[in-house]
Amino acid sequence: MKHLTLPLSEEETLSLHAGDGVLLSGTIYTARDCAHRRLYELLDQGKPLPVDLKKTYIYYAGPCPAPEGRACGSCGPTTSARMNAFAPRLLDLGLLGMIGKGEMSEETRAALVRNKKVYFAAIGGAGAQYAAAIRTSELVAFPELLSEAIYCFEVVDFPAVVAIDAHGKSVYDRPEE
Repeated sequence: MKHLTLPLSEEETLSLHAGDGVLLSGTIYTARDCAHRRLYELLDQGKPLPVDLKKTYIYYAGPCPAPEGRACGSCGPTTSARMNAFAPRLLDLGLLGMIGKGEMSEETRAALVRNKKVYFAAIGGAGAQYAAAIRTSELVAFPELLSEAIYCFEVVDFPAVVAIDAHGKSVYDRPEE
């Protein structure tokens, strides 16, 4: 396992390879489908975003309410493919990377390569383990979206796998037959 502190430098990002196990520490933001649509509306209207994409890794997740003494309730990844319509544009605008579950489109893969960024996969069904890695949680934008609002997390040793690296290699590639 590689211990990584976010944000990653370009050199660190380029050194990662599909399949590498990582423990992420630093700042990540949550955003699911509804928040992505809101971000797109703001972009289309020429309005500022509530987050600086050039400092942001987006975790495709919606946190459950925090139990007593915790920063966050269960917070497992959602299916990343639902963000394929949004990811290439956000990457082209400077998004540092994403964390989610499952495959992404060829268009998203191309945007990762073009921008030298990485997509991390989190483990579905491990929401309680991810909650334990979240040290702080702050509502950032769109509170009316409840769990689909944008939250800022400080994480320590957040487990993930490099799913698509900055060179375009993917753990989801099928071997040639």
